[in-house]
Amino acid sequence: MSRPASRRTAKPRVGLALAGGGPLGAVYEIGALCALEEAIPGLDFNALDAYVGVSAGGFVAAGLANGMTPRQLCAAFIENTGPSGDIVHPTLFFRPAWGELLQRLATLPVQVARAGLAYALGTRSLLAAVEALGRSLPTGVFTQAPLQAQLQQMFCAPGRSDDFRALARRLVIVATDLDSGETAPFGLPGWDQVPISQAVAASAALPGLFPPLQINGRWYVDGALKKTLHASVLLDMGLDLVLCLNPLVPFHAEPVGGRQGSPRRHRLLAEGVAPIPQIVYGGLPLVLSQTFRSLIHSRLELGMRGYASSHRGTDILLFEPDQRDPALFLANAFDTSQRRQLAEHAYQRTRAHLRSTRGSISRSLARHGLVLDGTLLDQRRRRLLADHPRRRLTLPRFGVRAAVVPRSTAASQALQRLDEVLNDLQRTLAAHG
Repeated sequence: MSRPASRRTAKPRVGLALAGGGPLGAVYEIGALCALEEAIPGLDFNALDAYVGVSAGGFVAAGLANGMTPRQLCAAFIENTGPSGDIVHPTLFFRPAWGELLQRLATLPVQVARAGLAYALGTRSLLAAVEALGRSLPTGVFTQAPLQAQLQQMFCAPGRSDDFRALARRLVIVATDLDSGETAPFGLPGWDQVPISQAVAASAALPGLFPPLQINGRWYVDGALKKTLHASVLLDMGLDLVLCLNPLVPFHAEPVGGRQGSPRRHRLLAEGVAPIPQIVYGGLPLVLSQTFRSLIHSRLELGMRGYASSHRGTDILLFEPDQRDPALFLANAFDTSQRRQLAEHAYQRTRAHLRSTRGSISRSLARHGLVLDGTLLDQRRRRLLADHPRRRLTLPRFGVRAAVVPRSTAASQALQRLDEVLNDLQRTLAAHG
């Protein structure tokens, strides 16, 4: 979102808003943040003025506000290296909620008896009687307790805090009150007595997967039920620049044989990224994924348009995956077996996005005394994981193979640069149209 070209003399106030997206969303955000940290050398992601996180983004935001660099988060969550207290192993997300399951099952005989009696007496139809058995279904399959315990250990390490009030920077973790549908902005005044680890667990309690989390007598679930980013929390603070990361975008499928001459198509093919056919051929899982992502993204777009008019004094830079990149769309949001490859992919794609928009982004950053390191961005062989082999990310659906590290051929580099220049020119013309 472009602003008038005025220069600020005082140190800019910068905030970071991170959306959710499950473990895969955290992987994308960490990879993207590592790319941004390198490319904007004057911006310290541990010294921003405020952070807001939703669901998986809450975990990343809490780590940054506690002094963990994007690279340290990468080591802890993606590489599982470093101090044992910092390692967040993916298995923490998938511990069965035995307590919830047993508690609900214990009520089943009573519910069956009541439903059968009501049907026999004619006070309920068969469908209504069966529907009443839903009370015995568990509200979630996995428990948040192991993750919360690990986060508490991580945030209680020396130099960190599990208390919002003890942090040097404002941190807001957003959940949703299940019984009212209202936003719960943990970390703001009146909401800051809750431990950070507990707030993160509540914000990530996606209904159906995780049971609602009880805090002070109220039940809370995923903060994304209300908004995708909750960037307004930062905008209302009067910040100068807000960086937003959203991992979930709808996919723009390219049917085989379509747009044969587009520079983007040639570039993707040169990098080993094959276009996929129409989404309907992927069956119900892909259709549901596209539907969910479209709903999430439409809310985000609506919010961004509103922010453009309601907060004219703030520059907003939004970073998302390329909607024509199949890697992050086809990957299962809760499949962490390829998290290293996906993190590398997010890192490389963010660098590519910065190159293709370097003109407009450089102008936005310049208004706040920040610069984009073009020399570093042009180092095509640079990688997030130094020991990561040059391999392709194989996605089983449609047999797509996505390049994690682009091939370094003269042809692919020329096509990449052409696409970047054209994208930058298009955005510049649109901004001055």
